[in-house]
Amino acid sequence: MNKNRVIVAMSGGVDSSVAAALLTKQGYEVIGITMKTWSFMEVGGAPKHESGCCSLDAIFDAKNIASKLGFPHYTVDFTKAFEDEVINNFVDEYMHGRTPNPCVICNRKIKWEEMLKKADSLDAYYVATGHYAVAGEDKENGRFFLKNSTDNNKDQSYALWGLTQDSLSRTLFPLGQLTKPDVRKIAEEEGLKTANKPDSQEICFVADNNYERFIREKIPGALDNILKGDIIYKGKKVGRHNGIPFYTVGQRKGLGGGFGKPVYVKKIDTENNLIEIGDKEDIYERTLKAKDVNYVSRSVLRTGDIVYGKIRYSDKMTKAAVTRADEHNFEVLFDEPKSAITPGQSAVLYDENGFVLTGGIITL
Repeated sequence: MNKNRVIVAMSGGVDSSVAAALLTKQGYEVIGITMKTWSFMEVGGAPKHESGCCSLDAIFDAKNIASKLGFPHYTVDFTKAFEDEVINNFVDEYMHGRTPNPCVICNRKIKWEEMLKKADSLDAYYVATGHYAVAGEDKENGRFFLKNSTDNNKDQSYALWGLTQDSLSRTLFPLGQLTKPDVRKIAEEEGLKTANKPDSQEICFVADNNYERFIREKIPGALDNILKGDIIYKGKKVGRHNGIPFYTVGQRKGLGGGFGKPVYVKKIDTENNLIEIGDKEDIYERTLKAKDVNYVSRSVLRTGDIVYGKIRYSDKMTKAAVTRADEHNFEVLFDEPKSAITPGQSAVLYDENGFVLTGGIITL
């Protein structure tokens, strides 16, 4: 397999454009790939025209960059794999009262596992993306590592914890040592049309951020027979909820009034069909359990290990002690309480130097 050939996942944004430009300058034989994973006709919520990741605009912008930099570009249809692995999981998790992170699954299953299959077919050894993260090999322990990027404001290592050792061994992150202003400056210097293109913020296939609308349109009738239930505050019934799928831990809106102060979803009890709410201080917890663990920069954690945990992309790392860990699960105790630890979201554990040790799906 050609170790000088790399396929670059091109979203049509400035980050992947600059990643491709840098690899070209470094002498790699670059092939640009834009993944077609969905269309607004299928997922709804469309603005006046398609824009953002995986859209027609994105494909055209990526092709423009590839043409300017002089390498081939292909659009590859991954819609079936995306439907099977990402969208179905997204719907199923919400239907069961959990709050999924589709980007984590998309990164592992689509942007790497499916892209590596495409790389194999093109005799390319590496896959590269415009993520802000650092990957490499630790010669001492023989593992491939994942580390946070130079730009703390843009670091995306949190969403990459699911990458396997095989995937990391064939990964290049050209932007890992750069900041976002650095990247935009390079794009301007190279005359790339994406230099000032704004970043995408929402979940790509729910452009209007309306999850209820998405589920209703995606699976007609799925929400028609959802059972309503009781809202519990301080052990007492204070109202009725509209159905488990419409709530997430930490939610403030849509809980009714009459409390004289803000209240938040503290717990979603799917077994008894209850929504438990509480005051701001009630949604802080120090303990966390996670399942479906993937070990990254280390192969194992032990009880008593000191780590630094994040429970969402924008979260700050908080010191914690491992209270239990095995091949599939871990539990930690944070030094300071965390707000709205949400089942379905990802818990990612780092060491003091920013290396991703492991990650998993929060269960409690």
